[in-house]
Amino acid sequence: MSLVRIEQELTLIISKAMEGERKAQKMLYERFSGRVLSTCRQYIDDLYVAEDMMLNVFLKVFRSLHRLERTETFIPWMHRITVNECLSYLRSRKQIIYAEPEENSVISTVQSDDNVIMNDLQDILDSLPFGCKMVFNLYAIEGYKHQEIAEMLEISEGTSKSQLAYARKLLQEKINKLNQAHHG
Repeated sequence: MSLVRIEQELTLIISKAMEGERKAQKMLYERFSGRVLSTCRQYIDDLYVAEDMMLNVFLKVFRSLHRLERTETFIPWMHRITVNECLSYLRSRKQIIYAEPEENSVISTVQSDDNVIMNDLQDILDSLPFGCKMVFNLYAIEGYKHQEIAEMLEISEGTSKSQLAYARKLLQEKINKLNQAHHG
């Protein structure tokens, strides 16, 4: 199946979902639920809460579809809703806590070797303090700039930068420990 045909099919499904057609909404859910859950899981440690958040995202998507101006922007639009819903949930639970980096910490980039598997990485990310995890996800995974992160999380740009640096330091330490454990 060609890429153009897939895009046309998706456009048709989105158009029908905009008209309230349940079958089309179900098709969108089935096609994108894994992607949305994966994004929710980046921000929310508890799988059950992440699944609830995913359902909330789809409710919001379906209720707001009429606001979507161009169907070709559906995926980034849905992704932004997902991130914003996760951040709103965490803010409402007052779960974003910013850690204080150690004064003499050396900032390094996160590097890994082949021994670190995806489950280990998710566990390592889950172990970060919430504030560090939020900033790391928004910067390193979502691609937001520090100014955007500062606005989204209602913090200063400097706090965003220091949280990213601290997250990188913690990640490097945890990955190094994991690699040492794998190497015996």
